[in-house]
Amino acid sequence: MQMNPANPVIVQGDGKVLLETRHAEFDRARDFLARFAELESSPELLHTYRITPLSLWNAASAGMSRDEVVETLRGLSKFDIPEAVEQQIDDTVSRYGLVQLHPHPTDPQSIRITFATLYVEKLVVRQTEVGRELIQRDGRRDWKIDAGMRGLFKQRALLESWPIEDLAGFNEGDSLQMRLRERMVGNGKDFAPRHYQVEAVERWFMDGQPAGGHGVVVLPCGAGKTIVSMLAMATVKTHTLILCNNQTAVNQWVRELLDKTTLTKDQVGVYSGSEKRICPVTVATYQVLTWRRSKKHDYEHLHLFRDQNWGLLVYDEVHLLPAPVFGATAELQGCRRLGVTATLVREDGREGDVFSLVGPKRYDLPWQLLEKQGFVAEARCYEVRVPFRPRDRDRYEASNENQKFRQASENPVKIDVVRTLVERHSDDLVLIIGTYLGQLQQLAKELDAPLITGKTRHRERDRLFAAFREGRVKRLVVSKVANFAIDLPDANVAIQVSGSFGSRQEEAQRLGRILRPKESDAFFYTVITTDSKEQEFAMKRQLFLTEQGYRYYIEEYAAK
Repeated sequence: MQMNPANPVIVQGDGKVLLETRHAEFDRARDFLARFAELESSPELLHTYRITPLSLWNAASAGMSRDEVVETLRGLSKFDIPEAVEQQIDDTVSRYGLVQLHPHPTDPQSIRITFATLYVEKLVVRQTEVGRELIQRDGRRDWKIDAGMRGLFKQRALLESWPIEDLAGFNEGDSLQMRLRERMVGNGKDFAPRHYQVEAVERWFMDGQPAGGHGVVVLPCGAGKTIVSMLAMATVKTHTLILCNNQTAVNQWVRELLDKTTLTKDQVGVYSGSEKRICPVTVATYQVLTWRRSKKHDYEHLHLFRDQNWGLLVYDEVHLLPAPVFGATAELQGCRRLGVTATLVREDGREGDVFSLVGPKRYDLPWQLLEKQGFVAEARCYEVRVPFRPRDRDRYEASNENQKFRQASENPVKIDVVRTLVERHSDDLVLIIGTYLGQLQQLAKELDAPLITGKTRHRERDRLFAAFREGRVKRLVVSKVANFAIDLPDANVAIQVSGSFGSRQEEAQRLGRILRPKESDAFFYTVITTDSKEQEFAMKRQLFLTEQGYRYYIEEYAAK
């Protein structure tokens, strides 16, 4: 057995890779591992990665070879790579590129399929369900699929462990001349993209090669995913459809586009529930695209994808991409595609669909690295544990399992805790975030603070968010509408009073509300009822952030 105990890495037989953070080779090893393994946890001393088929296919799509993975990993490891792991790398990486899509030389309605060997051709065409159903003869020796089946073919082939290398190219779309400004309009300040934002777009575009121009960029909240998207738009200079999670995000996108690019108001349109104006750059919500009158009716607005000659689709918060939009994305494989997100974790497990239909992961930077460089704020995370009052504990114990989580979430003692925390941060800008309307209404009344929920009109939301950004309102009580894509750069305290069971997405997004860089530290409080269903689920949420390298401090609160 090879032994190099001075090396920083241990590869385990189950595909986990352990990396010592205080090793002199940490930076090089971290950058290398990030290319072909998923970061699972990153506490202070030891980071844990996992090698998966999807992570290896992401690496292969970025040009990483089997030899590069194995030989470099071997050079960094304390011990030999377990045989099973080396075999997994061999088998998985070697599959990428065995089946390729190319432009058809004579038929624009078809896409030609090529196979690395006759044996691979036989396996895919004859022995897979997707091969039997979608692949057609193209003359005597060649094979093809209908161009409209491009996305569906990739999606279903991946389910059968055949990652497709898509070299069929893209429709250029209608031309749109635009660039980023050197000085922001809103405040007149100089503006320049950060180095990692430029690098992310370069990795995504790949100098215009057929393999580039589609994929996902993963950056922490506050790291400038919108800037990355605008850089991509300025690179390809084509009509662009931007999809995001809600009307507030739409308004934010429009504001940023007009502030930081040379686009004019006439060139930026909105397609949402209240306004449907299609322009060279159109910002739409997932909700309007997935709206239908009933389950028996068709989705009435998916035609937006097909009615214009889009050259680029931008999926904001791509981890939230709804299933019906996956279907539309499957049809639109002729467009360049960029997905941006803070986490590729999907609670429905459809990361493979993102890989197939939006594209492979092209760029990923961990929170801690950007935190050390001062690009996102340093966050201190606290779990404040509160007891039930005796009468509420008795009612909780007598309730069924479905009722217990909500009763713990709405524990009245939390009102006192929030009041105490707000007093502690009297000079800060504080977001109080929760799930249950009655609880939020009571908090807003107790704190004399504005309340924003899903029922708040968008004009009123924008007015309150603007007042908060400008410091005229220092306390804001918000429901789940604050989970996603809200630009509140000066918020430095978030108090979470209730959440959605053990959602890792929600935890990451709520923390992200306060990660924008600022002079003061950021504080993230989660108020939890002790010895309850809520505490059980909170452990999952807390574990997710702890694994990303954030320390949790525990505070006990005694009910009065």
